[in-house]
Amino acid sequence: MPPAPDPETLAWASAAVRRFAAATNLLLAARRFRIVGGDPCDAAALRRLLTALGAHEAQQPDRQPPDQHLDLVDQLWCLGTPEESTHAVEQATDRPRGATLIVIDAGRHLPAVDEDAFGPVTPARPGVLAVPMLSDDVFLVSTGRDPEDDPAAQARLRWARRSMLVARSVAAELRDGGLLRGTRIGVAMFLEPKTAVLSLLLRDAGAEVVVYAHADETDDAVAEALRSAGLTVFASSTATLPEQKQLALAMLDTAPHILLDDGSHVIRLAHQERPDLLPTMLGAAEETTSGLRPLRVLAARGALGIPVIAVNDARTKTFFDNRYGTGQSTVFAVLDLVDELASGTHRVVSGGAAVVAGFGHVGEGVALVLAALGFRVTVAETDPVRALQARFAGYAVAPLVEAVRDADLVMSATGVPDTIDLDVLRVCAGGAVVAVAGGVDQEIAVDDALAAGVRRQNVGPKAERFVFPGADGGPIVLDGGGCINITAAEGNPVEIMDLSFAVQLGAVRMLLERGDELERAVVPIDPAVDDATARAALAAFGSRPAPPGSPAEHPADREPDVRTHRFGDPA
Repeated sequence: MPPAPDPETLAWASAAVRRFAAATNLLLAARRFRIVGGDPCDAAALRRLLTALGAHEAQQPDRQPPDQHLDLVDQLWCLGTPEESTHAVEQATDRPRGATLIVIDAGRHLPAVDEDAFGPVTPARPGVLAVPMLSDDVFLVSTGRDPEDDPAAQARLRWARRSMLVARSVAAELRDGGLLRGTRIGVAMFLEPKTAVLSLLLRDAGAEVVVYAHADETDDAVAEALRSAGLTVFASSTATLPEQKQLALAMLDTAPHILLDDGSHVIRLAHQERPDLLPTMLGAAEETTSGLRPLRVLAARGALGIPVIAVNDARTKTFFDNRYGTGQSTVFAVLDLVDELASGTHRVVSGGAAVVAGFGHVGEGVALVLAALGFRVTVAETDPVRALQARFAGYAVAPLVEAVRDADLVMSATGVPDTIDLDVLRVCAGGAVVAVAGGVDQEIAVDDALAAGVRRQNVGPKAERFVFPGADGGPIVLDGGGCINITAAEGNPVEIMDLSFAVQLGAVRMLLERGDELERAVVPIDPAVDDATARAALAAFGSRPAPPGSPAEHPADREPDVRTHRFGDPA
């Protein structure tokens, strides 16, 4: 293994990768990349980082047999001269229609791509340029400049839609089958471009769609784009808490047959405030771990009035959304906010110490990304089996209250209130940054801290120092303890939400076809939905899945031979 890059080079590579992700909202894991030119140390650092994040390096064209088709590249990272980059881009544009190529100008000191070499360029979304003279599928991104500060909702919707191949395929099946005609669907999720695309796919498949979102999860430009498309939207980023409740109730009062929820807040509100609607509903689908917990309690009490499909538990959701999507988007959002803090305000540096509270699928992803970026990761996990998993994965393991004492960065990934409780906050080092990837209210015990006399001192965008009585400094809490990839960024990458929303559409199909038969409980997703979603995603990522397994050796109505043949044929 090549030596680890020096901290300055690692910081450059980290910033370049994060700028790409912020501009495109695209995934790094599972994507094929090629690096063109540049200083060998810079290229090695970038290669090491991308590979650690789950990307795959494609072979260079001159290293492939002449009779072999070139390894199709998704991301072309240009570090060298514009001449080198132009030649590489022209080679890489020989590709099937619909196969997107992102050309990234990641020149460390000077631009590495001559945008004028490819003819006129046009904005595809803030931070991304289309190159129509080359292809409808080639786009340019520069990591050396900030994306335009422009909501550009319609452009962002078009951008998200082009990468949501799996959800589009499932929605087309629903449309062709006519299942959604006459069905009203309530969508209660983070209102950003990917959710908007899901809502429009449902509308185009025949459903009447109504949308609700919490104020801190509402992109007003996207909400307006949906209204312009004819959807009813109950959402505003400036709504007060009482106003948000009224908006949610107004959405419920449209009497949706199916609810798609994130956090189960609207499902629970229906049980609390509109129980008369439950008998008219086919059911709901919930896509978060934290949202399923209270629903399972309701079911155990016999108080759950509708079937709720556990979208979160689908393998094609949990294994990818929670780990790769939330891992990338939350860590990147945290470090992007840290970059905006004044020097000396905080402790976070490349190669520093990070603590991850919780080692479920989200914690695994957060730890993976932090380690890829050069942090020394310690995991705090109360489940001894998961703690052992963390140890086997190469991380230090310690109780949370001990681990945070010398940490530069602390991230909660549990989805459990009071994970970062008052005792933990008190012992955090001054200038340590504390953030949430789990996503429930009070995962950082902000209310308890305020009751204990903590003074909140603004130190930067969405960043406050928590100063305890009698202390001069304290930890820096990001965005009031909100789920950081939603409240301070654009959520999970497009390709990840494509998978999750394909599962949501599979849940809709289950409710339409079998809702009346399903138990009033938290219902597992049909394994066939997982299989179909995974096969479609493999194709979208350019891989050929193995054919389905051969038929069972024994007919389903005949028991298999349970006798051992290891010692010869039985008598």
